[in-house]
Amino acid sequence: MTRIGLEVHIQLRTQTKLFCGCPNRFVKDPNTLVCPQCIGLPGSKPRVNRSALQYAWLIGLALNCKIPSMSFFSRKSYFYPDMGKNFQITQYEAPVAHTGRLKLGLKEITIKRIQVEEDPARIVHVGGTIATADYVQVDYNRSGVPLCEIVTDPDFESPREARDFLQKLSSILEYLNVYDPSVEGSMRVDANISLGPTRVEIKNITGFKDVEKALNYEIIRQKHALRRNQKIVRETRGWDADAGVTRSQRTKEDEEDYGYITDSDLTIFTITEEKIKELKNHLPELPDAKVKRYVKELKIKEDLAVSIVSEPDLAEAFEKVIKYVNKELAAKWFAGEIKKTLNYHNLRLRDSKLKTDGIIKLLDMIEKRTITDHTAEMMLREMTIKSLDPEARSDVTTRIYDEHTIENSIKEVIDTNTKAVLDYKSGKNESFNFLVGQVMKKTQGRGDPETIRRLMKKLI
Repeated sequence: MTRIGLEVHIQLRTQTKLFCGCPNRFVKDPNTLVCPQCIGLPGSKPRVNRSALQYAWLIGLALNCKIPSMSFFSRKSYFYPDMGKNFQITQYEAPVAHTGRLKLGLKEITIKRIQVEEDPARIVHVGGTIATADYVQVDYNRSGVPLCEIVTDPDFESPREARDFLQKLSSILEYLNVYDPSVEGSMRVDANISLGPTRVEIKNITGFKDVEKALNYEIIRQKHALRRNQKIVRETRGWDADAGVTRSQRTKEDEEDYGYITDSDLTIFTITEEKIKELKNHLPELPDAKVKRYVKELKIKEDLAVSIVSEPDLAEAFEKVIKYVNKELAAKWFAGEIKKTLNYHNLRLRDSKLKTDGIIKLLDMIEKRTITDHTAEMMLREMTIKSLDPEARSDVTTRIYDEHTIENSIKEVIDTNTKAVLDYKSGKNESFNFLVGQVMKKTQGRGDPETIRRLMKKLI
């Protein structure tokens, strides 16, 4: 039986780093956003970014966790080039939240713990991959960036479930406004997987698709090893996205190997019941609640609602648009063509040129049958990448109803596609759809489909 657990590291979008005042942002120039604390110079003292703790508490509440009144930081000792102090300030004995759950389809995923910790530095492998690089450079800009680690129980039975969980988790975190998915490395995943008694960890996977690919590869690798009566070694492996394989990095440490000790430079942090209630009151309407409201109050199909609420900006724009246009039409376009077009251009709604006013005008023209769906799709593609008023294009996009114009186009299509006409007459209905499509091309997508079909049947 396949068992998968995830350790998800979220980069929190605070203004400054976790234990110092250095800016928390990504820059290309290495080692420019650093201080003695980032680099780990002797005598440097940490001070806690309270916003990072508050974000972690919000995440815990959103994931139905228990919030203990007390938490504190520990030192996790290890000796890698990405950690200048030779220890990482993290949480072990007393995390900020624990024992939560997140519904995924018909099952619930248990959230074992949520803890706050500092990010190590960034290792740059020069001249190749981790296995083939000529040498290694260390960029300390990322050192000290606040991370929230979300650890699940091994509740996943397939790589696809793990991917679905990460997509849903990412959506919730966006609604909380605690992380930005467009930032490089904003979500990194360690996946633990076992097909038997021995667990293997795959480190530092970025991207939902890569998590699924890495887990699928590891399942195949372990199955082949078991068929050959080879022992599965408890180890840490890295995911090589270019080669599509996992590679052994080191034997897996146990928690006691890290020699956790309480960080004496940092105090114990407490949260009161009043503060927890205050944070609960500031929780936004989360995706699952939005879906229920859309289905119940707006009478929108659940699959469309799920698609729309996957991104906060998309849901916000949708709710503005339905004040002016038919909500069923809007739901169909937001969940379908709008998301498809944004994905094609690899854009988020907020990063595109697509504005709610333009969407309202476009959907209004569709509803009034001024333009065809095909024309609207073409216009949407333009509106996504450059500022465009759809009404300003009405002279070249207006739907054609004139029967004389359409009839001339139909006659041309019939004359040049005699085989398709004969096929239709012999009972092949798909040939009729082909002929209608050819007329739509003749009219540059502007011909009214109903008029075309009616006249086509009459002329054939």
